Amino acid sequence: MYDWPEARGESLAFWRGVRANMQGEAPGVDLPEALEVLDWEGVQALWRDPAMVFSQTCWGPLSLGLIEHVKPLAQPEYSTFAGGRGVFYRSALIAREGEALAVPETPETPEAALPEDLLAGRIFAYNSKDSLSGYLGLARDLGAAPEVFARRTVATGGHRASVQAVAAGRAEIAAIDCRSWAMAQRYEPCAAALTVVGWTSERLGLPYVTSRKTPEHIAERLRKALITLGCLEVPAGRME
Repeated sequence: MYDWPEARGESLAFWRGVRANMQGEAPGVDLPEALEVLDWEGVQALWRDPAMVFSQTCWGPLSLGLIEHVKPLAQPEYSTFAGGRGVFYRSALIAREGEALAVPETPETPEAALPEDLLAGRIFAYNSKDSLSGYLGLARDLGAAPEVFARRTVATGGHRASVQAVAAGRAEIAAIDCRSWAMAQRYEPCAAALTVVGWTSERLGLPYVTSRKTPEHIAERLRKALITLGCLEVPAGRME
């Protein structure tokens, strides 16, 4: 889910770590040397493919029925990102510098920190309506869909595209998960013209998953490999 072209080396190194641990734990399990580049137009079919052994998804799609097809294995650690804490992340609400909105510090409690009338009269950009970080989380914090408050909404297809839309003036506000926002600040030049004007509530970050058809011994060894690499256990009660 965070496999930006500039971070491909990091993604590959992580996967090689998973693969190396699997080879030690499960000899004879044949895993590819490199991850496939995701076709986002076909991602729902991929996640529902019984042959899918390893991927990463969001609790948004999981809450909308994907949990019937995939099993969460482990959670990434988000503490190194502003807005992250262990298995939890939150989204930064971003706007162009100079917007007349409060600029809150990262909250010290799990609750949201949103300016009053955050979306009123503004164009809101979101990656997709099944995204917890880009749409659903903010809707839950606001108590209604963003369309209820915003002048207009724009679907961009991805967090990076939402950052670009706000920077270019095609939108005025977007909710970007804290890890993606850190990546945008690192790799996306237009992010320098943006500022954080609010934060959503804390929610579970993006779990690594396998198909529910994956043999249990392989799923368990994948889970152990991820934990060995610094990932965290999925909280109890969230596996089904």
